[in-house]
Amino acid sequence: MTDNVEGRAEGRPPKGPASAVQSVDRAVTVLEILARLGEAGVTEVADELGVHKSTAFRLLGVLENRGLVGQEQERGKYYLGAGVLRLAGAAAVRLDISQEGAAVCKQLADELGETVNIAVLESDAAVNIMQARGPASVTAQNWLGRRTPLHATSSGKALLAYQPAPVQEAVLGRKLPRLTERTVTSAAELRRQLGEVVERGFAVAVEELELGLRAVAAPVRAHDGSVIGAISVSVPAYRLDEERLPEVVKGTVSAAEELSRRMGYAC
Repeated sequence: MTDNVEGRAEGRPPKGPASAVQSVDRAVTVLEILARLGEAGVTEVADELGVHKSTAFRLLGVLENRGLVGQEQERGKYYLGAGVLRLAGAAAVRLDISQEGAAVCKQLADELGETVNIAVLESDAAVNIMQARGPASVTAQNWLGRRTPLHATSSGKALLAYQPAPVQEAVLGRKLPRLTERTVTSAAELRRQLGEVVERGFAVAVEELELGLRAVAAPVRAHDGSVIGAISVSVPAYRLDEERLPEVVKGTVSAAEELSRRMGYAC
């Protein structure tokens, strides 16, 4: 890959969409170089990239500011930083909970006959990463990979309830969109419901995302007790009345505890 001659001569990176993509590609390549070599100086990185040392230095500086690389002050060598471990850890958790949760989802879906999902928190949404359908499930809707609002779903509430106060307040401080006539749009009411989730150990959403759909969710914990996901059961409203609710809650909580154990948490 050749460097931009004009940008190099002026000491400025080239501008434009193509340049931005090129910069991202080079930054990723720098991380790959450090992963392969263990550590490297600016000259080595520049040679590997085929760019001027000033370009390599700028790339390393940006990555260092984001915690993705570190520098040995005495020798000036760069190495992968703790930020890479943070990103890798997040990816590993998502992969692990999906793998470990497959059997748990299938068993619960078979027991209750309904659709079961596992969701994780991603920015301001709950994202479904695993799904199993029970024999009584009448919907063909696929929730896998779908981003759902935190305030209007059982998974979202189960995830949000255990987040640090600043994360909760960031959600509560924004406008809560009304998706159905039963969607909670009051920050005060949602805050109260989140308190109930922590107290009871499960969350319920009653036709708040879609009319005719009710759901129950319980938190999934990592080995350190932190909530890393939520397992939920979605049921047509006519099949989840007050009489059946305790059965669905019990099964959901039990499945969440089982998945938490598989993730290393001593329930």
